[in-house]
Amino acid sequence: MRVDPKAQRARVADIARAAKVSTATVDRVLHRRPGVRDATAQKVLKAAAELDYLPETGVYAALAAAPMRLGFLLPDGNNRFIRMLGDTLDYSQEQLAPFHVKCRSEQFESFNPQQLAARLLRLGERCDGVAFMALEHPVVREAVAQLAERGVPTITLISDLAGSRRAAYVGLDNRAAGRTAGYLVGRFIGAGTRAAKVALIAGSRSYSAHEEREAGFLHVIEEMFPALQVVGLREGHDDAQKNYVQTRTLLEQYPDLAGIYNIGGASDGVARALKETGRAHKVVFIGHGLTPDTRAMLIDGSMDAVITQSPQAAMMSCVRIFTNLREKRDAMLGVDPARTLVIFRENLP
Repeated sequence: MRVDPKAQRARVADIARAAKVSTATVDRVLHRRPGVRDATAQKVLKAAAELDYLPETGVYAALAAAPMRLGFLLPDGNNRFIRMLGDTLDYSQEQLAPFHVKCRSEQFESFNPQQLAARLLRLGERCDGVAFMALEHPVVREAVAQLAERGVPTITLISDLAGSRRAAYVGLDNRAAGRTAGYLVGRFIGAGTRAAKVALIAGSRSYSAHEEREAGFLHVIEEMFPALQVVGLREGHDDAQKNYVQTRTLLEQYPDLAGIYNIGGASDGVARALKETGRAHKVVFIGHGLTPDTRAMLIDGSMDAVITQSPQAAMMSCVRIFTNLREKRDAMLGVDPARTLVIFRENLP
């Protein structure tokens, strides 16, 4: 007896069972009605394809109609490395095409946790995932938790929010970066043979990255260069003019200052103060973020070394992590840890 092929056709209930969703959800997806998250819709459509409910071409067309929407939330201001990170999104659309994503970049007021939290929640309403540079504050932590409850994963970028419900962190091991800076300062000064004073300038301790870099720096100085005296840390809020003023104050207060470690951005303010006081090439200067400005400072010798990472690699790592989460894979599958790069004048890329 011949079986009618139509009798073997999968039903909506079969698709719902395979996709582990309700029949109402299956109905909404198959009829292109709103109210279903993209990840859930993809799961339903894949189940329908496996059960031969829809032609394969129809399934892939439906999947292609809904790219994953990703938001990148970065602080404003004149930190050029952060701006480079945002610009990377604009010129990487072709490279992102295979991931079937649509990325957007927005800014929040630097060092304003309340605004960051509000922007996170607002962006989470329009995106399937949000990557952001985290400020250490309870309201930011709560916003991340609320997004996690809604099923919107978040990734911390450059500076982490440890202990929160973020899905992953993309950035340097900042304690190791601080230790690297301390080692470079000590070796450049020759601290094994003479006593000297060194100072630190941070963007803000509101960023855990800056706290961790400071801690790593202090640990290696105490451990390896006990003759060095750290004369304090000042905050410049990643602002060139503030960093300039802080550096001028340090140089006036400590005429024998031998080294400066700029933990955050806007190193051009530090270099300007060193040049105006005739202390460039005399004070060891280590900073972060390879940009056109820091590149020029390495070339003219006002800066001795830059600790950096690739902004393009950071952005691509975020996209890969969100893609893994969408596909229900381990978040870090195929994602390489951020590489700490130390750039001198002689090895400029």
